[in-house]
Amino acid sequence: MLSLRAVNQFYGEKHILWNFDLELTKGECTCLLGAPGMGKTTLMNCITGYLPVESGSITWNEAGQPPQDLLARPIEDRAALGISYVAQERRLFSQLSVEENLQIALLAGNEHARAIPDMVYQLFPELYSLRHVRGGELQYDSQQRLALARALVTEPKLLILDEPTPGSGQRFIHELSGIVRRLNRDFGLTILLVEQRLSFIHRVADRFCLLHRGRNVAQGKAEQLDEKLVSNWMMP
Repeated sequence: MLSLRAVNQFYGEKHILWNFDLELTKGECTCLLGAPGMGKTTLMNCITGYLPVESGSITWNEAGQPPQDLLARPIEDRAALGISYVAQERRLFSQLSVEENLQIALLAGNEHARAIPDMVYQLFPELYSLRHVRGGELQYDSQQRLALARALVTEPKLLILDEPTPGSGQRFIHELSGIVRRLNRDFGLTILLVEQRLSFIHRVADRFCLLHRGRNVAQGKAEQLDEKLVSNWMMP
């Protein structure tokens, strides 16, 4: 579904991503992990279009359609193709209600869309009872639910989650693992997840990619990821 080949990215003179390769297969959940400052969020921003790419290619592939060069497409076009992103900082409209946040996301993805998909409130029933509450008044875990719900209202084909568990309680983390599994296995959604918790990764991921100083240093099936491999590469 998404192919990255020899991607390089710089901040000024600092080389952040080094000839990075990654293949996301339709219907799979791939986890990207690495120590802080290794380039994970930079990579997410390159895929979504928030940051430019110095060299390399990012290609979107759908069955029955010609490949799309993402680097030639602006942010809004990438969203229209079916790429949805939940950033670490959530980016909610704090003064707008839950329902208004969802409606804005819906219209941003499709200007002709009017109804929030039933799937959203099915996955997050507590948001329905909070639909008139301002985003800034929600508790932390409910804000996380809203951020994820906003990404799903456009019914994307690829969902990117950038570290959704830090700061959350165990109850929400358990709930989130169930939601990610359901989205991936019941709805067939392709997921790219940035995550550090090994237990969470083993519950939800099919494959992993380990990023160290901007390089893809290890990848494979999720069951091959263990504490020894992680400890070898998780130092800055």
